[in-house]
Amino acid sequence: MKIIFFSFLVVTILSCNNTKAQKKEHKFTNSLIGETSPYLLQHAHNPVNWNAWSNTALENAKKENKLVLVSIGYSSCHWCHVMEKESFEDEEVAKIMNANFVNIKVDREERPDVDQVYMTALQLIKGNGGWPLNVITLPNGKPIYGGTYHSKEQWIKVLEKVSSLYKDDPKKANEYADMVSQGIQEANLITPSTNYKSLTKEVVNKSVENWKKLWDTKKGGDQGQQKFMLPSNLNFLLDYAILTGDKEAENHIKNTLNKIAFGGIYDFVGGGFYRYSTDPNWKVPHFEKMLYDNAQLLSVFSKAYGAYREPIYKEVVYKTIEFLERDMKNPSGAYYAAIDADSEGEEGKYYVWKKEELENILGSEFDVFQSYFSIQPKNIWEHKNYVLHRDITDAEFCTTNKITNSNLQISKDKWQNLLLTERTKRIAPRLDDKIITSWNALLISGFIDAYNAFGDTSFLDMATNTLNSIKKYSLKENELRHSYKTNSKQYKGFLEDYTFLVDASLNLYSASLDTKYLDLANSLNTKAMVRFNDEASGMYRFNENKDLIAQIIKTNDGVIPSPNAVMAYNLLRLGHLNYDKTFLDKSKSMLSAMLPMITPNASSYAKWNSVFLHTTYTYYEIAVVGAKAQSLTQELHRKYIPNTLITGSSTESSLPLFEGRYVSDGTYIYVCRDNSCKLPVTTAEEALKQLNGF
Repeated sequence: MKIIFFSFLVVTILSCNNTKAQKKEHKFTNSLIGETSPYLLQHAHNPVNWNAWSNTALENAKKENKLVLVSIGYSSCHWCHVMEKESFEDEEVAKIMNANFVNIKVDREERPDVDQVYMTALQLIKGNGGWPLNVITLPNGKPIYGGTYHSKEQWIKVLEKVSSLYKDDPKKANEYADMVSQGIQEANLITPSTNYKSLTKEVVNKSVENWKKLWDTKKGGDQGQQKFMLPSNLNFLLDYAILTGDKEAENHIKNTLNKIAFGGIYDFVGGGFYRYSTDPNWKVPHFEKMLYDNAQLLSVFSKAYGAYREPIYKEVVYKTIEFLERDMKNPSGAYYAAIDADSEGEEGKYYVWKKEELENILGSEFDVFQSYFSIQPKNIWEHKNYVLHRDITDAEFCTTNKITNSNLQISKDKWQNLLLTERTKRIAPRLDDKIITSWNALLISGFIDAYNAFGDTSFLDMATNTLNSIKKYSLKENELRHSYKTNSKQYKGFLEDYTFLVDASLNLYSASLDTKYLDLANSLNTKAMVRFNDEASGMYRFNENKDLIAQIIKTNDGVIPSPNAVMAYNLLRLGHLNYDKTFLDKSKSMLSAMLPMITPNASSYAKWNSVFLHTTYTYYEIAVVGAKAQSLTQELHRKYIPNTLITGSSTESSLPLFEGRYVSDGTYIYVCRDNSCKLPVTTAEEALKQLNGF
């Protein structure tokens, strides 16, 4: 459903990036000065009378019969900063806003529920959306206008016209607002289903065939002038290629991962990934670094290494973890949300290089470096700057340039150290120091996948320490909180916080064999099923409270996976671990209800398609029981095998997978599927052979 608003309110929609403008002397101070969100504090000295989102602010709008202006963004959003500088710092604009509206600023990372509701409204009104997200609502919160970035002139026109509409024709404004609100409700309509017969391999294969038409088989990813990494898509395609043997899918996922690793979207100097590419070649990124991207890409590249053993995948994982430890880790043990793109008012200034700088820093190393990173005039970005990227593998480069791989690796380490040392002398971008539960949960899973692929116990320690920090600061009276910062307000956890942390706990249990993580997963899953249950749809609501104008049932993926799809995945695994058929049936029910969306839109529902693979292709349980369970499970994890639940116990256990299987004088591996098992074996090699012989 697409709602068309008045033509004079159509404005240009621009997607997010980053800029900063900080004022050292403050003529104005508003109520945001009492907040701890970096994004809200950025607006605390605007002449606009900003309020944080609260029932008090909304009640004041009703008392004063004023429209509500809700402006949503986040600290590393470029066009949010631009609009602040052009409009929200402008006294003329502020005068109009203060006279006619109750003005509310929202950090979308702190209140994703508010963002979800009004982003849905914007997409209904305009057909697409982005940040900054600016909506104007009636005093009851129902929207009558939605847009993204506006220039000062556009913004003044919008403010005046919407204000006049409300004053001159309140009936028309109310009718329109009701229509939009109804559209938000309808966008969340899901019809429950128990049609399990429709869950077939043919359906998931068809969804991929539909998706293949959109693939950019030369440059990787999907076709388009901008490239997003979308880890849920990459994870699914990796699993699909391995399970089905589809060579086209395998070539596409490997090509995509290579292009990402070679492109400017990956930071060769400091490690880690930027948010997305502004061009179809993965060359020039938007330079903000988000925790959720880096967390999930750890998983993707670790699994890909486990499957294909490509050296570049290992390099990317280790350098990304170095970046996270160096630049994003809080002393408490958890990790910060984001790093801005800009420094000194310029996007990417901290990260890009001029040829003369590189020559001076690298000296005699420059000639080989120049060839490796294609430092030539045709690749200049802007202002004579280069974004480091490459086009070929190390093996190809060594052959072409007649050098050994070992010498190249020595040179690469030297280049990185020299450039990183020089870069730290620059003014660093701003850090968003919120610790977000759901994003840290994604990182725990990333660390575990890295541990499984490489056997590096420091990665397991990182996962454990991160979970301990989240439990200490964001698990209050057995209830999760969404984010943490010293002296901050802590909002109740959302569905994504619970489901992502259940997923992370199960991964940590599988890697460590410590049942306290399984207990935590069971406990959090039970709470989530009760608190977020939506009987009408058979799904789970995004938030527990019902104080917004509509309930959001988040089913599609974005930059992070759908929390409902993750819930279905958790239920499937817990069903196998606990031998709980009700969980397995619930997972299938949720999946079958999503079929009408999945088949034609695989790229937006990749996490559901991952659950689809687990449901329709053979799903194995590997239980290792005995004194050597830890070492044998580590060995089994080393090769990435989709659709396989690996767990173990080094002591006697009453858990269903281990009951009656422990003996004191040996360690045995049981490979099972569909409640039937092969004869126990004693080596990982034998167990892997049994997978192929079922």
